Amino acid sequence: MSSRFLVKGAQSLSSRSSMLSRSMATVQSSIGDKQVPMSNLEKGKFVNYARIESNLQIVRQRLNRPLTLAEKIVYGHLDNPHEQDIERGVSYLKLRPDRVACQDATAQMAILQFMSAGLPQTAVPTSVHCDHLIQAQVGGPKDLARAIDINREVYDFLATACAKYGIGFWKPGSGIIHQIILENYALPGLMMIGTDSHTPNAGGLGMVACGVGGADAVDVMAGIPWELKAPKVIGVYLDGKMSGWTTPKDIILKVAGILTVKGGTGAIIEYHGPGVESLSCTGMATICNMGAEIGATTSLFPYNKRMAAYLEATGRSQQAAYAQEFNHNLQPDEGSEYDRRIEINLNELEPHINGPFTPDLATPISKFAEEVKKNNWPEELKVGLIGSCTNSSYEDMSRSAHIAKEAADHGLKTKSIFTITPGSEQVRATIARDGFVDTFEDVGGVVLANACGPCIGQWDRQDVKKGEVNSIISSYNRNFTGRNDANPATHAFVASPDLVTAMTFAGSLTFNPLTDSLKGADGKEFKFSDPAGFELPAKGYDAGENTFQAPPEDGTTVNVAVSPTSDRLQLLKPFKPWDGKDIVDAPVLIKAKGKCTTDHISAGGPWLKYRGHLENISQNCLIGAINADSGEANSVLNQETGEFGPVPTVGAYYRDRDIPWVVVGDENYGEGSSREHAALEPRFLGGRAVICRSFARIHETNLKKQGMLPLWFKNTADYDKISGTDKLSIVGLNEFKPGQDIKVEITHKDGSKDSFLTTSSINEGQWEWFVAGSALNKMAAAAKARGA
Repeated sequence: MSSRFLVKGAQSLSSRSSMLSRSMATVQSSIGDKQVPMSNLEKGKFVNYARIESNLQIVRQRLNRPLTLAEKIVYGHLDNPHEQDIERGVSYLKLRPDRVACQDATAQMAILQFMSAGLPQTAVPTSVHCDHLIQAQVGGPKDLARAIDINREVYDFLATACAKYGIGFWKPGSGIIHQIILENYALPGLMMIGTDSHTPNAGGLGMVACGVGGADAVDVMAGIPWELKAPKVIGVYLDGKMSGWTTPKDIILKVAGILTVKGGTGAIIEYHGPGVESLSCTGMATICNMGAEIGATTSLFPYNKRMAAYLEATGRSQQAAYAQEFNHNLQPDEGSEYDRRIEINLNELEPHINGPFTPDLATPISKFAEEVKKNNWPEELKVGLIGSCTNSSYEDMSRSAHIAKEAADHGLKTKSIFTITPGSEQVRATIARDGFVDTFEDVGGVVLANACGPCIGQWDRQDVKKGEVNSIISSYNRNFTGRNDANPATHAFVASPDLVTAMTFAGSLTFNPLTDSLKGADGKEFKFSDPAGFELPAKGYDAGENTFQAPPEDGTTVNVAVSPTSDRLQLLKPFKPWDGKDIVDAPVLIKAKGKCTTDHISAGGPWLKYRGHLENISQNCLIGAINADSGEANSVLNQETGEFGPVPTVGAYYRDRDIPWVVVGDENYGEGSSREHAALEPRFLGGRAVICRSFARIHETNLKKQGMLPLWFKNTADYDKISGTDKLSIVGLNEFKPGQDIKVEITHKDGSKDSFLTTSSINEGQWEWFVAGSALNKMAAAAKARGA
């Protein structure tokens, strides 16, 4: 185990909290005597703090050491705390999450898989959120109406499936999944999995919330324990106090620069220390949200008065009081240890801008103009975008509106295109009531629909042509090549909404609002004052339009129709089980070079409409990956014909002739989104294994779930032995035992041979998925056996 660090000064932020003991002994209470609803939208579903407390009593006796907050919540959800092996970074835990959340793009495949399991209802509370299929074009109302018309078939499928299987359904226009979760479902100490990589947003309310693929979600929906390698815990100690232009976004931008896009892999990031006191609940959610960009399993904060205030403001006073009673298990124990420790002094933290092309290239604002010129990044700022699931709270919007109002008072309008994405209908209605929408529109801003929009590539951008070099800056979370607008020449930068808003008035990347002046309409220069906003609306939240569809008490008569001629939805057919033989002479479909995210493997944007149709969406498989042999994208050698063709075409050619194939990847393969399509598509096209220097956590699990072998080079230099003209044989599979190396033999184009060893994280249960052809095949077989 790596070196450990003790919790330093971890404190609750309320006076009541500080009086509670967080020693190794679990405080006895009548916590199980109450029935407190998990949400105000679900009948008969109650917070089960009693189970967590009972589990922790067992775990404490076994481990006999102080626990971090992350450990308390994770181990509190163990399926079998008496017998579960528990070693951070080693053991595979069987867990019982409290709920599941799905966004509409991934929900389609998750529900199609759940339907295959033949169960009448979900075993845990589940919700579906329509936020991914709304393209930003001209503005909120028109874009929403267009999306409802274009996606009617998918929305009808999701609405009827949710009604049939007891799932809460949030209609298009309701808002972004993570904001809706924070407003309605997230609770301190509970555990949730969600089919979106930014599910950790709920950590801002002290919840362990993890992004997963649809197959993992289906397991939990079906009442099967969720499997997770016991996370390591990275402690981030916050000292000092934020002020001025520094925001919670700058904390995670700084952490991303420290840990890089893979530094959090296999770990939970746990924030603590007196600096937490200066963060709002939604600010903490921002930090947890973008923890996905460093590969973290999730991120979270200890329960405090800022969380309590947010719960009360969103109509959950009963849940806030109950969490306070449970507070002894919502803080890290004194003396608990971290696998790594980072310390950030908020008094000294500068605003940061990260990018381009990667979210971990962190630059403080004081040095950013110099970096722009040194790297020849396009100085003109074409577009500034605020909102998204990361920064769309009332507080974010109020601070940006303050900046916009100050500019308007000097007679200015934005020089750059300026877009605003409210996180939810509740936020939109509230900022409209309080005048912020008028402020944004008065300076030239365009308020988009309550949806993901440009953050995930749902942007019909018209101001530049594809291939035109340009710069944009957003308060979003992810800025991979082509991510927002499908233009690989766009230099996308990530910052706080404050910086984004201010810079749109300058129209330049080199503008620093902390030091630089602008010229008002009267010709006089002025500097922006420090941004000011409101943590919570003084008049309370305006709920806006009711966009929630509760499931009926009995959904058995609801019909869920999928047309056999649909190009949007397609019922799934089981993948073939393993034939019991070694994988012999499998051609390398592509040797991917450098960054290969899930966007490279399964592009978003216009492809999102096919997320429920595996055959159609598989036509984007690996089209963004860079071929290491040629440096080109979407052009690979068909080793059977000797011709070059698109990756999906060559893959399907091999599949249709029963020729298994293999992908070779570089570092952190599959980073980014949780989309399981990046694993489903290669499997559908006949792939059998992916061999990489390293994997991102969610993607590695998704590959296992679909019956593929994710293998790691034992010696990362062996990556250089392989070419896209080689054939690989993966041998000794009949003798495989978890923990063993797997040998791979290379046959080069000239007939010469070589070999190398691979490792894997495959355990016994996951090997059974491979043997069965997929985890879903194994689940279906088990259900059939129970019914026999």
